[in-house]
Amino acid sequence: MGINKRLKIGTCLAVLAVLAGLYYRNSEDVLQKRLSALLHGLERLESKYSITNKPRVAVGYGICTDIYVDAKYLLHYSNEIGSPEHFDEINTEEQLLKSFAYYFRHGAAAERYMPNRTLFDQLVNKARSFPMAYSTIGGNAAIMALRFAREGCDVILAAKLTKSLHQMIPQVINVIGGEVKRDDIHLVLEYKSGDMWGPYSSTRANRYIIHNDENNPVISSFNAFDKTLSTANLDLLVVSGLQMMDNYPFEEGEREKILQKVNKQMVTRPLKTKIHFEMASFVDDKLLSELCNLIIPFADSLGMNEQEIANLYNSMYYGNISLVANSIPRVATVLDQMRTLFKLIRMRGKSIPNSRVLTRMHVHTLAYQAIFTVKNTIWKNTMAAAAKASLTAHRHVCATSNIDIQKASLVMDESFSTSNTHGIRMPLNVDKPVSCWEETLSVEKENIPIEVCVAPVLICTQAAQTAGGGDNISSAGLVLQI
Repeated sequence: MGINKRLKIGTCLAVLAVLAGLYYRNSEDVLQKRLSALLHGLERLESKYSITNKPRVAVGYGICTDIYVDAKYLLHYSNEIGSPEHFDEINTEEQLLKSFAYYFRHGAAAERYMPNRTLFDQLVNKARSFPMAYSTIGGNAAIMALRFAREGCDVILAAKLTKSLHQMIPQVINVIGGEVKRDDIHLVLEYKSGDMWGPYSSTRANRYIIHNDENNPVISSFNAFDKTLSTANLDLLVVSGLQMMDNYPFEEGEREKILQKVNKQMVTRPLKTKIHFEMASFVDDKLLSELCNLIIPFADSLGMNEQEIANLYNSMYYGNISLVANSIPRVATVLDQMRTLFKLIRMRGKSIPNSRVLTRMHVHTLAYQAIFTVKNTIWKNTMAAAAKASLTAHRHVCATSNIDIQKASLVMDESFSTSNTHGIRMPLNVDKPVSCWEETLSVEKENIPIEVCVAPVLICTQAAQTAGGGDNISSAGLVLQI
């Protein structure tokens, strides 16, 4: 090949490299400007409304110490593990590895009871030996209480805990329940999007939690909390943490008796006190059925993630449990599930004495927030609530108060359909990022006007923590609506 020809080829390649670099840089600039506009749009909505009074909120039930560790440090893959497998409870290390693989490959959150105290303590001690491991206050109720307090609410928390853990709770939170000698511990095994574990790759950042709780499953703080509620003038009662009952070794009928006590606590609250039930990961179909009969019909508001709505939808519509679901479901799919559940719960409630009327649903997913509220009810500021929930999702996972768009990505599409059947396309406007519209849902000849709001999430690309995300998001959304 001649020198001139080689020079021409070299020049062409150099020009192409420069053009590619310019194209990439311009594309990056366009993306950054788009993310920046979306962030400012969400922040404008969030700051549009402020809390002028101190809402009175009571949160049950429970607390724990969360120990965080990167899953790959504690769990080591080998070919001897075999195929991934689901277990209702974890008794051996082999079951733990198989179960972790089952959920890790789907990027799905999971929480499992480990009755083997010896193995659990060994895992906890091993996790604590890693320099990067750390401990925080944990438990759905406690995390929600912390968020409500941070947002300016007057908060009561139902929990039994040690003196040392109590000292970590901000004094503005009134903890009711009493003292224990040993705190319940949750071992949180975290992983990031794209992490590899053997032949498996995670589709998103998430966590796998194991516990050996003694207090939370039996709601040991219940009596003291119930006594306090009898004289409290509340704006909101939050029921959470009931997934700790999942596969716990209760005596026959004991769990249902506890749920009946919770039911009575909900029924005896005045109607002006709104009740929110926060869902979680359930695999015991009988427990989920009990919740559908004793808890869900007595709540004004429900909160859940994309895994939990799929599980509840399958349980109520098909009568079976869904162990894992799409980690990034289409907006249309989730909205259709919300509509169906809303109708089913409202219809069931008509035949249940003392039931409440469901008027709010919030589904928090990795990519977006979706909130339904019935028009002309107590729930206000739905658009701002969706924006605040979205921003809280990023802030919590990135463990920051200031969002850096260099650590953010947008998974939600340029537009979405409002339904898989007869839906309309809604464009994503980054300057006005929360899409809201009104619909009418028909439930047994009753036409119910609702407002629907969908907000995109600026996903944290450098996850610092995933556990507790849903609890923070749900609480932040509720704050602007009560």
